[in-house]
Amino acid sequence: MSAVASQAIEGPVSRGFEAVRDAFEENFALRHELGGACSVYHRGETVVDLWGGVRNRVTGEPWERNTMVVVHSATKGLAAMTLAIAHSRGWLDYEECVATYWPEFAQHGKEKITVRQLLAHQAGLFAFDEPVDRAVVANLDQLAAVMARHKPAWEPGTRQAYHGLTLGFYEGELLRRVDPRHRTLGQFFQDEIATPLGEDFYIRLPEEIPNARLATLSPPGILKMLIGFRPMRLLFEGLNPRSNISRALTVNPGTSVYGDESRVYARNLEVPAGGGVGTARAIAHAYGAFAAGGHELGLRKETLDLLAAPAIPPARGFYDECLKGEVQFSLGFMKPSVNWRFGGARSFGSPGTGGALGFADPDAGIGYGYVTSRMGTAFTGDPRDVALREALYTALESGPRKQLAPERIAS
Repeated sequence: MSAVASQAIEGPVSRGFEAVRDAFEENFALRHELGGACSVYHRGETVVDLWGGVRNRVTGEPWERNTMVVVHSATKGLAAMTLAIAHSRGWLDYEECVATYWPEFAQHGKEKITVRQLLAHQAGLFAFDEPVDRAVVANLDQLAAVMARHKPAWEPGTRQAYHGLTLGFYEGELLRRVDPRHRTLGQFFQDEIATPLGEDFYIRLPEEIPNARLATLSPPGILKMLIGFRPMRLLFEGLNPRSNISRALTVNPGTSVYGDESRVYARNLEVPAGGGVGTARAIAHAYGAFAAGGHELGLRKETLDLLAAPAIPPARGFYDECLKGEVQFSLGFMKPSVNWRFGGARSFGSPGTGGALGFADPDAGIGYGYVTSRMGTAFTGDPRDVALREALYTALESGPRKQLAPERIAS
C-alpha cells in the first residue's frame, strides 16, 4: 500500500504571482500531482519558487527544497545551452558542416550535414544501427566511432525525425571536439553553467549525491496510458518495436540506460538528451539567464538572436517521422508551434516525457522550470504544467511587482 499522504506546499512567490501558487496547489487537489516543483525567473530575479508533495510514492518521503529528479528530454535544452556558449565563444558555427570539426563524421554521406541540421533533428540519425549499451555510452571514444559509422536513414536535410537519445551523444562529441579543453558535455555544463549559477543540475550525476536527494518517478499505469495518452497514434507507434520512435527511445541504448535500481539514477554516465537530473530552480535559473541577456554566462547577442529566431524546416516540412506530427526544433531546442505551445513566438526550450518542461521567453524575460515525480500521459503539454504557465502569463499581463510575498504553507 502506498505511503502517500497529504504534504505541505512550500516556497515563496513575488507579489502579483500568487495565482501560480494557487495553480500549484490545485495540481495536488485536482490534477493528481504527487510531488514536484515549479520555479520562475523574471528579468533575472526569482518570482516563483515552489515545491511540495512526496518524492517517493512508496515511502511517502517529502519533496524538499533541493530534491532533484530526472527530467528525460527536458535535458535536451540544457545540453543545447553548452553549444550556444561554444557559439558565443567563436568555437562553433551553426551553419558549418559537422565534419569540419569532426572529420570522421563524414562517413556514409554525412559530410554535408550542418550543425544546424543535426541540432534540428534533420540528419536522419535518430536510431543507432548497431548495438549500443551502457558500456559503450560510458566509453566516449568507442561511442564516437559508432556515431562516425552511423548511416543516415534518408538523405540528410530532407525530413525531420526526433533524435530521442542520439542527439545528445552527437552534441557531446561535437562539443568535445571544439572545446579547447576537450571536456565532456556534462563536465562543460557543470563548469560553465551550473557552477556559475550556483544551481543543482547534472548531466553527469556524481557518486556523492545521496539517494535521499533524488525523487523517484511514478509511471502511469497501462489503463491510464490507454485512456489518457494523446495523440493516440503516437502511443500505438511506441508499442511497435519496429517503429521509428521505439528505435529512437527504447533500444540502443534506450532510456533505461540512465536508471539504476540501487542508486535511483546512473552515476558518472552522460546521456545529454535524456538523463539530466536536477531541480526546477536550476532549470528556471539557466533559462532565466538566457532570457535576460546571457551576461552571467558570457553569451553574445548574436547567439541569443539565433536561438530566438524561427525554426527552419527541412525540405519536406516540420512533420516528424518519429513523433507523427508537426513539431519545430532549432539549434537543439524545441520552438513553440501549433501542436506544442509555450511562452511567446521567440521562446525556446524543451519538454520531457512525463511532464517536465523548461524554457526561456526572451520577450517576457522569463526562465521557467517545472518537474514532477508522477509521470503524466499528455504529449503536447501536461495539464499540471499548462495550468502553471497560464497562471504565470496571466500574472505577467497584470503587471506584478517584484517584492516576494510571505511564504504560505498549504496542507
